[in-house]
Amino acid sequence: MAERKSVLLRLDPAVHDALSRWANDELRSTNAQIEFLLRRALADAGRLPGEVKKMPRRGRPPKKPDQKDEDEPRE
Repeated sequence: MAERKSVLLRLDPAVHDALSRWANDELRSTNAQIEFLLRRALADAGRLPGEVKKMPRRGRPPKKPDQKDEDEPRE
């Protein structure tokens, strides 16, 4: 797997705060939100390279169809 690139990004503090709030609303890190927005902008402009891999899913894995929710009462 190719190593991910690190980039130093200088932002206006108000822009960073807005991005952080948006990321929290979407349950993403600020970094993941920036990458999500950049990928979407590239795709909308028709400039996203075809060899780009999908963003890795974070958090809890999806439930299997036969798996009960932990919050559901047991019978």
